[in-house]
Amino acid sequence: MKLSLSVRVAESFRDKRVATMELDQLASLASEVGYHAICLRASQVGIDSSKEQIRASSAILDQHQLTASMATGDFAIPENSADGPAALHNITPYLDLAEALDCELLRVAMKTADDLEHAQRSADEAEERGIRLAHQCHTQSLFETLDETLEVLRGIGRKNFGLIYEPANLELCGQDVGGATIEALAPWIFNVYVQNQRLHPAGVDQITTWCRGNVHFDQIPLWDPNGLNFESIIADLAEVGYDSYVTVHQASAGLGGGAEAARRSAEFLRKMGPFDQRSANDA
Repeated sequence: MKLSLSVRVAESFRDKRVATMELDQLASLASEVGYHAICLRASQVGIDSSKEQIRASSAILDQHQLTASMATGDFAIPENSADGPAALHNITPYLDLAEALDCELLRVAMKTADDLEHAQRSADEAEERGIRLAHQCHTQSLFETLDETLEVLRGIGRKNFGLIYEPANLELCGQDVGGATIEALAPWIFNVYVQNQRLHPAGVDQITTWCRGNVHFDQIPLWDPNGLNFESIIADLAEVGYDSYVTVHQASAGLGGGAEAARRSAEFLRKMGPFDQRSANDA
């Protein structure tokens, strides 16, 4: 497996349009700490960015010998709004963005069964350009529970349409996050997001799910032992042969800042073993 750093670490938890660090700062940090890639979002670069901005972003990654592990081309997708699936109605500019960033994976969003046909057409267009599409395990989407996720993926039926496995959202939806769940999802896992939380009734944060209503929780750093068991999760991913990116996706502006989170998260995950090493001398 390889470590990827999402620009989400330098976003506000409640406002995904606000970046707290510039891309060149994040790339320099990621390279120094030993990440292999950056997961890009519209808070840094997206389909509404100018060609010059997109070229500059690509040049920053090249300068630090980083790849783009995935791109999310607009704000509606990560905000999980009603406009999230709009990308599937016109995937071309998103594919253009991915090609310009030399990125072979795009994140998309789906809300209703009507989105399946658009997902199929988008996947077919993406396949012609050697690009894959993926949907995150996410609340208030067609990917809340294991059973519905498998049903949707099988219904789309495209080899280049898969899943961003994300255990925190699965836990919010009352799902098992490891073991049999990872084994069932394994053929479709294209990327892995990791962020941490502690569920309890008095949690500071609240999120609405379709399958179990409102859920309260606290955000906690990735390395906090009072949340998800990442050692077990990483071991289960290794067991099914997953060998692609594990992306640190924790919104860390309110948890000590993105720089500290990027460093400590990388140290924490590497202690678990199955990660390719990239030293500062490689950059």
